[in-house]
Amino acid sequence: MTTPTLLGISGSTRAESTNRKLLKEAARLFGDANYVEANIRFPLYDGDEEKAHGIPQDVQTLAQQIADADAVIISTPEYNKGPSGVLKNALDWVSRTDGKPWNGKPLAVMSAAAGRAGGERAQMILRGFMVPFRPNILQGPEIHLAQSGQAFNENGYLTGEIYIKELTELMKQLRGLI
Repeated sequence: MTTPTLLGISGSTRAESTNRKLLKEAARLFGDANYVEANIRFPLYDGDEEKAHGIPQDVQTLAQQIADADAVIISTPEYNKGPSGVLKNALDWVSRTDGKPWNGKPLAVMSAAAGRAGGERAQMILRGFMVPFRPNILQGPEIHLAQSGQAFNENGYLTGEIYIKELTELMKQLRGLI
C-alpha cells in the first residue's frame, strides 16, 4: 500500500496558531502519511471578481489538494461564536471550482480555542457548512481543545492525556476510512 496523503486545513493563518499545532499533532498521531498543510489566504469571495478574473490559482490548488488527499483534517478556532471568516471564505471559493473535491472524502474536524468550550460552537457550525459538499465526516470522538494556549509543551506536543487519547482514536478512525 502506498503512503496516504493527509491534508490539513487550519481555520487560523497565524504561524503559532494552536489550530495549526493541533493539526500537526493529529498528523503525528495519524501515523505514516504525507502531511500537507493547505494555504487558505485567498481574496474575499466576490462573484463579480470571479466573473471578471476567474477562480484564483491558489483556490484551484486547494481544490486539487482536497481531491488528491486520501483524507482531510480541519481545525477551526472560534471567533465570535463561529468558525473563522478565512475558513468560510476558503470553503466558499472551493465550492466554485469544477468537480466535487469533497464528495465522499474522509474528513475529521476539530477545534482549538482559548475559551473553556474549546470551540464547540464553531465546530458545530463548521460541520453544517460541510453538509452540502457531502464528505464522509467522522462523528467522533469530538475534539474541542479548551484553553488551547496552555495545551502544548515547548516542543509543540499536546499535553493533556484525554486529548491525546481522543485525538489518537479520531485519527485511527480516519485512517480506517481510507
